[in-house]
Amino acid sequence: MKRLQDKVAIITGGSGKIGFTTAKKLASEGAKVLLVDIDEDSLKEKEKEAKANNMDMSYAIADVTKAEDVKKYVETAKDRYGKIDLFFNNAGIEGDVKPIQDYPEDVFDKVMAVDVKGVFLGMKYVMPKIEDDGSIVITSSVAGFGGTPNMVGYNTAKHAVIGIMRVAAQELGKRKVRVNTVHPGLVDSRMTRSLLSGMNSGNMEESNKQFKAKIPMGRFAEAEDVSNMVTFLFSDESSYVHGSTFVVDGGYTPQ
Repeated sequence: MKRLQDKVAIITGGSGKIGFTTAKKLASEGAKVLLVDIDEDSLKEKEKEAKANNMDMSYAIADVTKAEDVKKYVETAKDRYGKIDLFFNNAGIEGDVKPIQDYPEDVFDKVMAVDVKGVFLGMKYVMPKIEDDGSIVITSSVAGFGGTPNMVGYNTAKHAVIGIMRVAAQELGKRKVRVNTVHPGLVDSRMTRSLLSGMNSGNMEESNKQFKAKIPMGRFAEAEDVSNMVTFLFSDESSYVHGSTFVVDGGYTPQ
């Protein structure tokens, strides 16, 4: 028996690197997966790849900042698969890399809308529908534990979702629905490249060198490192793990 046999999972940000890597991992463990994203072309490509590998995966298009879209992806999961057992509340954007005094208000608002309101709406509409004994994982970041200069939007958002997780954990405990956050460090992904480029005025080679030197394990995370943690948090192996933060960063964050 696979660890997630016949479970139904929703993944927001499903066409992104962490989202789709996790989707494939969950499917390999027997789950049926609904990918949610705003980019339909990317979702079509991901669904085609999944079907070519005999994975039970489909998609729903949604803007996670809009309540009607969130309600719709929840209804789609229920209609298509009959239930919801697992929710990877993962969609997010990075925003700009600028000092607070120069940080554009509209960019800050957009980061809050996607990374905080999107997470809130996901919880608001999934929580009543998720099966008892289910599991929810919210994507935060190591940025949720400290402050990084010039990243006020992203840092603020990643702190905020820890608060959402802790409230949801209190509210769902009696139903034995577990809620936790996962905190990736620097992941080999488009988002990380965007942030590092902003920090060092486009000098990616120097940024990579500087940040890898700060990581005890000497490398950036792979998306698989994150998906392995999420899969553990969705499995029965973590049945008494609730209301906690899980760091995947190779030792980068001081504990």
